[in-house]
Amino acid sequence: MRKRVVTNIISAGFGKFASKRFHPILQKFINSSYIKLLGLDMSEFKEARDYKSLNELFTRELIKKRDIDYQEDSIISPTDSLITECGKLKKDKSLQIKGMEYSIDSLLIECKENLNKIYDGDFINFYLSPKDYHRYHVPCDMQILKVIHVPGKLYPVNLRYLKKKINLFIENERVILECKNKEDRLFYIVLVGALNVGQMTLVFEKRVETNKNRELSIYKYNNLWMNKGELLGYFKMGSTVVMLFEKNSVKLDVRPGQNVKFGQKVAKWIKD
Repeated sequence: MRKRVVTNIISAGFGKFASKRFHPILQKFINSSYIKLLGLDMSEFKEARDYKSLNELFTRELIKKRDIDYQEDSIISPTDSLITECGKLKKDKSLQIKGMEYSIDSLLIECKENLNKIYDGDFINFYLSPKDYHRYHVPCDMQILKVIHVPGKLYPVNLRYLKKKINLFIENERVILECKNKEDRLFYIVLVGALNVGQMTLVFEKRVETNKNRELSIYKYNNLWMNKGELLGYFKMGSTVVMLFEKNSVKLDVRPGQNVKFGQKVAKWIKD
């Protein structure tokens, strides 16, 4: 049993506040204040008064249809986010941010049998700030082989913390999805928890309960397929999504410091 640290307790407490439904007048004030404070663009969403809790606002659903790149070889951004880092792995080494490496061997717990396929592959780090759309979507037609929930700490994942906290992605709580595309090319989607992210959800796996279940859990699937653009789940508050691709399987189409939107092409599969 892992012990909970202060940031996890803070996140759980904030989660209770955010989940509480206040009187409609007070809730509208809370929602409007949050929108104004962070400068949220609500043009694709309902109005502040329509959300009955702060969590409903955090996890808001798009009401306008997004343009999605449905080309067969395209990989779309799963989120609205900032690309904090991307590029080539150096064998098993990835970048948390420029100048700060970490080992994917430590990140991808319980995936040892396939890790050599990822060595020298490509990666993209997507950072969702508290003002971003908090839902994440399927980046390409894919089969989900396995989900691993790794309990951990909940340090902030903003740029300031990324630059000073070594092995941040490894220490923080995370949910790992082991996936393949239609051509059996292996890739991983890693949902990284953060301060005030009391929950990371998956629409297809209700047994994953983050910042609550403190034991490592593994879920395997025989024939679970999802289509590009489908809803995968959501963060409660901002956080990070890391994607890691099999060697020589993709060509990236983004750069560090670039802002991307869900549905936008960020890479393409390389045909054999």
